[in-house]
Amino acid sequence: MELTSIGGFSGKSSPEILVLTLLEERERHGYEIGRVIADRSRGVFELHIASIYPLLYRLERRGWIAGRWVEKPNQRRRRFYRLLPEGQKALAEQRRTWREFVAAVNRVMRPDHA
Repeated sequence: MELTSIGGFSGKSSPEILVLTLLEERERHGYEIGRVIADRSRGVFELHIASIYPLLYRLERRGWIAGRWVEKPNQRRRRFYRLLPEGQKALAEQRRTWREFVAAVNRVMRPDHA
């Protein structure tokens, strides 16, 4: 299910906020991002590799994250991403919008508590 834009938040924004939040914690590679999202959401959210990397490239083009290649002995090369200051600002705005979105949903679901 995808909701249209509500208070600047849309269903398409949710993967962005999840990825930026994980990168706020520490640098990660794409596969790990997908795995952590699935693990923490107990399988409710799954970002497949086919959608993670286009999202990461898009965030990188916006200047919100930066990637770097890391090579370790006996492991394949991986691109690790980190959050940049512009990404931190975007994340703060998305969190504010998310809180407004959740509050609006709660008002609809529990109008007696509005």
